[in-house]
Amino acid sequence: MDIQGWKQRFLEYTEIEKGRSLKTVENYDRYLLRFIRFAKVKRPEDITQDLVREYRLWLNRQSAHEGKKGVPSSALKKRTQNYYLIALRAFLKYLAREGVSVVSPEKIELAKTPEHELDLISSQDLRRLLSAPTGESISALRDRAILELFFSTGLRVSELCGLSRDIDLDRDEFSIRGKGEKVRLVFLSDTAKKAVKDYLAKRTDVDDALFIHIGRGDEKGLAKDKGSLRLTPRSVERLVRHYAVKLGISKKVTPHVLRHSFATDLLENGADLRSVQALLGHANITTTQIYTHVTDQRLKEVYKKYHSGKR
Repeated sequence: MDIQGWKQRFLEYTEIEKGRSLKTVENYDRYLLRFIRFAKVKRPEDITQDLVREYRLWLNRQSAHEGKKGVPSSALKKRTQNYYLIALRAFLKYLAREGVSVVSPEKIELAKTPEHELDLISSQDLRRLLSAPTGESISALRDRAILELFFSTGLRVSELCGLSRDIDLDRDEFSIRGKGEKVRLVFLSDTAKKAVKDYLAKRTDVDDALFIHIGRGDEKGLAKDKGSLRLTPRSVERLVRHYAVKLGISKKVTPHVLRHSFATDLLENGADLRSVQALLGHANITTTQIYTHVTDQRLKEVYKKYHSGKR
């Protein structure tokens, strides 16, 4: 079988056996296609350590995208380069599993990246943002419910957009299917529950989605177009940014920033890192450890308050 055939089998394995999302499969397809076009090999066995090294050099010299008149705008970030290498390692690991003689995936080391810095907003700006949608229109009620739900649950924007309106608001919790099709429990604050209830009480449409597009002049939320009215992640990102700009918040505010706020709020109030990992749906604790600066700061405060070794 040639390398294209193996790539297709790997993508199907990733989707079915590994249970990865279609978006992940699409990304792997794009990343591997770029490698195959660069390598110009017909068979996986032709991939050598030297070829992988040349590919890494080539990636490091690529631009992220073309600017005006085809001028490269910026170099491909190390983190982005690693996405390509992770896809290649996963492909080689699959091939080895299938008995194909290939370069050991363990020999492909990822590029060192700068320590990830969190984009956070102050607690004051967070409170202002949650209170930004005012009035009793269907759009204001929807936006208020979205913001409150983000901060109450720590949902990813794709998870929030995928919610259905039959969510049980008589309970303080519900299950969500996140990355890798893994199910986790998230919890509703009283404020978030009330915001969602107020919004749904104003809805008169029959669309299954919890959060829908609302047309201009349509304050009843009635469906005017055929098909689903479900909000897309891009629409929700624009919505969050709109309120941040309106309030004059200088930092870039996204749904992921609200997810960060959810996590740091828990840690600042005494939650342990493992619990936050479970609530965020992180498969690996190392992903959650980007928030350790919060616990580090609390440890510093505890030290200053209780340590008796002052000189």
